[in-house]
Amino acid sequence: MTTRPTTDKVKESVFNIIQFDLPGARVLDLFAGSGQMGLEALSRGAASVAFVDRDRSAQEAIKKNISACEAEGVCRLYEGDSFDFLRSAAAKSFDIIFLDPPYGGDILKRAIADIDRFDILKEHGIMICEKAPEDDILPLPSGLTLQKEYKYGKIMLWKILKEDEPE
Repeated sequence: MTTRPTTDKVKESVFNIIQFDLPGARVLDLFAGSGQMGLEALSRGAASVAFVDRDRSAQEAIKKNISACEAEGVCRLYEGDSFDFLRSAAAKSFDIIFLDPPYGGDILKRAIADIDRFDILKEHGIMICEKAPEDDILPLPSGLTLQKEYKYGKIMLWKILKEDEPE
């Protein structure tokens, strides 16, 4: 009851958007909930997924779902605060990051800023953000570009790209 699963329509759209970027990708499912986005990425060719959620019931759901998919060897669950994880992640460690925090407030904007500050997204990496229309995350940090915005009823998806680093 504490998670808000991504609808099937939105999930299918996300994977249509990134389908050619998934093979071999290292994925971060931040604010993972049930872990459905990360596990779907694995089923479509991602090399590995790191899941992060601080909610105990979400952690249990993620563990069960990883086990049901027999994906223990390519998944890692970080049980704790997403912002603590971002501070400790290795630089340029992810190709794709899913961000679906609770709607409202500045959580999404803060997560994007920390991902940029701690440089954990690889060059040409992708962030997929699920947000409510009223969640304002602009301006984006320098080096990140909003490539496309998608709207599905009251749900919005933003595809954000990390640009080339200056020489």
